[in-house]
Amino acid sequence: QVQLVESGGGLVQTGGSLRLSCVVSGRTFGNYAVGWFRQAPGKEREFVARIFWNGGNPYYGDSVKGRFAISRDNAKNTVYLQMDSLKPEDTAVYYCAVRPQSDSDYAYWGQGTQVTVSS
Repeated sequence: QVQLVESGGGLVQTGGSLRLSCVVSGRTFGNYAVGWFRQAPGKEREFVARIFWNGGNPYYGDSVKGRFAISRDNAKNTVYLQMDSLKPEDTAVYYCAVRPQSDSDYAYWGQGTQVTVSS
């Protein structure tokens, strides 16, 4: 079993920054991917970013490219999502999730953290 705990959400003004954290614990499986997703009220869940635990290789959704950065600290078992130049449309609950690198489906999810960007 894998546990994921997100933190770092909050209220920020347009143009501001936040850094989300996702602590990964439990029985992970070889090399794996950690992804960030978000879901706004009334909208489908949207892919934000992904990083491989052993190999980096960050990848971003089109709506956040150039503004968000995903990184990891292996010693702390933590993945970060640095969010800059925030916009009201970034308002959502942000989730981190884990999957084996070879799989396409994310098997484990955190509880989410709310990010609200005021205009």
